[in-house]
Amino acid sequence: MAKILNVEHLEKSYSSGSKTLKVLQDISFSVEERETFAIVGPSGSGKTTLLGLCAGLDRPDSGNITLCGTELNSLNEDERAVLRNQKVGFIFQDFQLLPTLTALENVSVPLELQGVKSASKTARELLGKVGLADRLDHYPSQLSGGEQQRVAVARAFSNGPSLLFADEPTGNLDAETGEKVERLLFDLNKELGTTLVIVTHDIDLARRTQKILRLKGGKIVAKDISASW
Repeated sequence: MAKILNVEHLEKSYSSGSKTLKVLQDISFSVEERETFAIVGPSGSGKTTLLGLCAGLDRPDSGNITLCGTELNSLNEDERAVLRNQKVGFIFQDFQLLPTLTALENVSVPLELQGVKSASKTARELLGKVGLADRLDHYPSQLSGGEQQRVAVARAFSNGPSLLFADEPTGNLDAETGEKVERLLFDLNKELGTTLVIVTHDIDLARRTQKILRLKGGKIVAKDISASW
């Protein structure tokens, strides 16, 4: 299969006062189309920073990232935003739903802004797939955490992404609800043929993926670990 994400010798540092903090050092790996892939490691290991760089939300100090066949270093901010809108979906730990929009609007409005004519129909279908057909007109404050994350999952898949990035997607959920969201995420991913890259502290969740990359102190300490790890 073709590589949908290729990372070569990535480096990233941040300045803190007079000090320079090296967050990522010489990171190289690739993810193939339709693959499920987990990035694991302790807090402060650089997982979320790496995810942001791979998605083009930030720029590395050095190294190259090729996302969906396009080198991110060659794109300006607007061009990277267009690529994300067309090819990438996101799921976050804190849901990031707009509180003034209903569940249906949270999924359909991003599509409408992209000029998708069937935005409402697509949103209804996806919310039905995640078991929220009877919650379309509910606002986030009227939904449980698990329901809010299911809305976020529906929104992430709404643009038919080639690649979906999930940052601690079950981090704010109890074990039972998290398991339901995990199952939903993997089922939808398989059904729609998306590539899935998950950042997680949850080793059980990571083991559900085909490959695992382990970070510690901004460096890769293990790559392509089997699910038995």
